[in-house]
Amino acid sequence: MLEPFQYQFFVRGLAAATLVGGLCGLIGVYIVLRRMAYIGHGLSHSVFGGAVVSYVMSFNFFVGASLWGFLSAILITLTTRKHKIGSDAAIGIITTASFALGIALISRYKTFTRSFDAALFGNILGVTQGDLLAIVVVAAATAIILFSGYKLFLFATFEPEVSRFYGVPTGWVDTLFSLVLAATIVVSMQILGVTLIAAAIVIPPIVARLLTDSFKTMILLSTAVGAFCGLAGVYISYYVDVSSGASVVLFSALVFVAVLAYSNLKTRLALAAGAGGRAGHHHAGDTSPFH
Repeated sequence: MLEPFQYQFFVRGLAAATLVGGLCGLIGVYIVLRRMAYIGHGLSHSVFGGAVVSYVMSFNFFVGASLWGFLSAILITLTTRKHKIGSDAAIGIITTASFALGIALISRYKTFTRSFDAALFGNILGVTQGDLLAIVVVAAATAIILFSGYKLFLFATFEPEVSRFYGVPTGWVDTLFSLVLAATIVVSMQILGVTLIAAAIVIPPIVARLLTDSFKTMILLSTAVGAFCGLAGVYISYYVDVSSGASVVLFSALVFVAVLAYSNLKTRLALAAGAGGRAGHHHAGDTSPFH
């Protein structure tokens, strides 16, 4: 049981996966409630393009990829607001173009090939102290931003049109959220890989939503579920010898199926109990000689 912990790289990766899982679970609540699940998938592909450009230009990976993702998110928002284009169409055009740029540069500069696999599928072996530090910084900054601006984000999430009327700076709130989301995706790439980040952002909040109707409880539950799935997924990946990102997402999916089954069973039992109670009450109060 404790064998994996004798390796320093595994302990580093486990800590990183736990933090990334919790971070994705936290920001995922706002993504799911805003019905923006597709943007997590799209931005991860866009950030990949930024990562390749940063590599080719010998620019700092975290800064370059974060800026690229942030600009992509802002461009999507502006395109949607200024033109008669649906957000899903804007996301599809901008993010796939960015991803295609990354692929084009990879085909031109062959030296990125090894990092390409890690960026797409995740690589727990490649997590460095610098990566772990970046994850800690982004996780702490995200928690501070989301909780200090809790009411603003809450209002902008549930009542975007009304919040503008009441003077909430929705433009700034959306911009700040885009920056946080881009940074989250960048630090998650090494653990989850581009292709699996969206699932890690979406599954924990959906699991939490099945278990509670309270927004505050949903945030706490989603963060906890995300962290647990990150921890368990990477631990399992050591024994089954598969990609860490795939293991985390598959374990998250299993948790979702289990919670969904529990939720359905609970609903059926409640309905059965209610029906039984009504039938018993009707029978007890029925004194007609015709029955």
